[in-house]
Amino acid sequence: MEKLHYSITIDAPVKKVWDTMLEDETYRAWTNEFHEGSYYKGDWNEGSKILFLGPGEDGNTEDGMIAKIAENRLHEFISIHHYGFISNGVEDTTSEEVRKWADQDPRENYTFKEIDGKTELQIEVDSDDQWVEMFNDAWPKALNKLKELCEA
Repeated sequence: MEKLHYSITIDAPVKKVWDTMLEDETYRAWTNEFHEGSYYKGDWNEGSKILFLGPGEDGNTEDGMIAKIAENRLHEFISIHHYGFISNGVEDTTSEEVRKWADQDPRENYTFKEIDGKTELQIEVDSDDQWVEMFNDAWPKALNKLKELCEA
């Protein structure tokens, strides 16, 4: 598991960046850079189960990840603990493939810092080697889209 780091400075207050990042409509816009049609089901409250989804290969089912909001400090920090996959609409948290990955406690952390009315957003993602190249391509694009949405 490799820790990946990304950051961006957005010319908007933390509250606006936080809201834009997490509200359903704008979440769908910036996460489209990872997978067209991305969305979530659930909420961002600490302890909540949340599903990160997108259309499956057949276009009719949902594929994605199962996670728990491990920590949520309003306008400061969110930690997401990933612990399963969804394939063809079926949740998997127990297969050997999932356990190998999930037992490493993979996290996705967002840190928000307001400096002189701007927001510095730092992302830390635990990734298997197979996803590093995709993340290194998609995260900068996604963060630029988020910046565009926040500064509009």
